Amino acid sequence: MGAGPGTEDYVVFDDHLGRIGHDAFLLFNDMRAAGKHARKETEAAATSLKSDGFTMRGAIAEVNEVWERQVKTLMQACAHISNHLDYTLESNKAQDELIETDMKAIKASKINDYFT
Repeated sequence: MGAGPGTEDYVVFDDHLGRIGHDAFLLFNDMRAAGKHARKETEAAATSLKSDGFTMRGAIAEVNEVWERQVKTLMQACAHISNHLDYTLESNKAQDELIETDMKAIKASKINDYFT
């Protein structure tokens, strides 16, 4: 397949990147609170089971620890996405400004002066 106008495989616009980065940031903040919503109750249940002589306390505590690690991993992924897209937007903006500056510095060709 030939490459040409209108045949791009992948096109991303700054406003799309901004929205995705913002959504990742919001998800990060939401997970911080929502990921801990059952923490106190789970710890209380584990303690109660232990005091009542049940051996399930260890299993419940382990499930809680695994859950917390998974939430932290997802939060890190959201932060990474958000930060990367912020960097990408700023980097692209800086590159565009540099290209614009370079293009303004190029003098118009005088080749047409030789064909009059």
